[in-house]
Amino acid sequence: MATNITITKSADAKAARSTSQTPVRKLPGWLWFIALWCFGVGSAVSLGFAFKLLMNATLFAVR
Repeated sequence: MATNITITKSADAKAARSTSQTPVRKLPGWLWFIALWCFGVGSAVSLGFAFKLLMNATLFAVR
């Protein structure tokens, strides 16, 4: 048993769909680089600060 399905699209449906969608905004590559670099630096600084706090807490607790 075989089923043949045919899908037809009219030009009006395509035009109506394209006008209702919002345009896609893409960030330029250099802006992505700056954003990811800032995120990486911020993560490294916060991880270092957390490591410093934990090291101070454990070293002074050993005394």
